[in-house]
Amino acid sequence: MTATMETPRTDRQVAAQDRAQGDSLTLDKVTFRYGSGQAGLGPIDLHVEPGEFLCVVGPSGSGKSTLLSLLAGFLRPQVGQIRLADAPLNGPHPRLTLVQQEAALFPWLTVAGNVGFGLRSLPRAERETRVLDALRQVGLQGYEKRRVHELSGGQRQRVSLARALAVQPGLLLLDEPFSALDVQTRTGLADELLGIWWAHKLTVVFVTHHLDEALHLGRRVIALRGGEIALDAPAKSLSVQQLRAALEGQAGATPL
Repeated sequence: MTATMETPRTDRQVAAQDRAQGDSLTLDKVTFRYGSGQAGLGPIDLHVEPGEFLCVVGPSGSGKSTLLSLLAGFLRPQVGQIRLADAPLNGPHPRLTLVQQEAALFPWLTVAGNVGFGLRSLPRAERETRVLDALRQVGLQGYEKRRVHELSGGQRQRVSLARALAVQPGLLLLDEPFSALDVQTRTGLADELLGIWWAHKLTVVFVTHHLDEALHLGRRVIALRGGEIALDAPAKSLSVQQLRAALEGQAGATPL
């Protein structure tokens, strides 16, 4: 019999796929334009491996918000296709969840009520188990009966993250979730997020304007400029200076 040669996987693919429970994400020539003349996005070609942690950076108007809105299903590509786990993504999907800069919690609900809001169709016992587990992961065990107004900004973001984790997503989208927090709280939450990512093998797309945060969190970083990918490289091969050069269109940025 003739032996079949397999294409070797990169280190990034091995590290992600061998431990992944998250979903793959693919953008194929995705394009979106606003009729008002506002900058849009694309065409973009991008593939995110299952279990990969991707950070997206870019200045205002670079397409970060448009990209996240497309991935979350709030917008639909005018050209091209987005696939989640190799299936077309045509709108909000139960396998993905979004954590935004503002925690957007319901003030009339307890912490447990907020975390379990997306689990109302589940049996009570399973819902309670998921809520308690999610709160434990973000360090808020014992806070189940607290009200939103009793929480600090960092604690509110922890509740928001717990709510996202409770639905057991395959793709976790984060839109500058720590940018409104002080440096110490932001750093602590970033480290906790890395631990959660590793434990759950999620696929993560994290949007930030903090270049150092992108290099700390991301295993891979892409830089958007003018609606296009100006840089795509492993985080460990980059410096803040290289990222800044890519965003400013200067020489010295790492090539794609």
